[in-house]
Amino acid sequence: MSDPTVLLATARRHLERLLPVLDPLLADLDDRKLRSRPVATEWAPVEIVCHLRDEETEDFGARLRVVVEGGNHFAPIDPERWAVERRYGEAVPREALDALRVRRHASLGWLETLDPERLLRSVSHPGAGTLSGLDLLAAWVCHDRLHLHQLTGTLARLWATRWAPLRTEYAGPIPYAPASDR
Repeated sequence: MSDPTVLLATARRHLERLLPVLDPLLADLDDRKLRSRPVATEWAPVEIVCHLRDEETEDFGARLRVVVEGGNHFAPIDPERWAVERRYGEAVPREALDALRVRRHASLGWLETLDPERLLRSVSHPGAGTLSGLDLLAAWVCHDRLHLHQLTGTLARLWATRWAPLRTEYAGPIPYAPASDR
């Protein structure tokens, strides 16, 4: 069993790092690039930011609150549907990033007040089984990192596409090969 005090402090530090990483990755991209998908089936940078923004309060933050406040069920979520219904691809990129920033700072403030022992509580999830607060907190950090991986892959593909026919594949395998390369 993980020590809840150690996990909470460590996770909080890692969650603090998302925005300082996102800011320079996205800083030089204009709105067109921020809306560009590396391939038709993958998300554009703005869609990834919108997803992180909404997951911040409607998934990880909300579900962790249910656990630590002694709740017994999670509200259903549908992130894939949100991307379509909330029109992530049409969002104003800087507004989405600013909203993520506000939500993340609120989450970090709340985590700072949290009694680590409450993370030992758990709630049953219909698809994932029983999830403790420790599980959710560890998954939250993993979620950030998975989407940073997705974002950097997207940016690598967009960069390679921009400079084609230069042979950027010399760098190594570039994610999201265009259909003509498959």
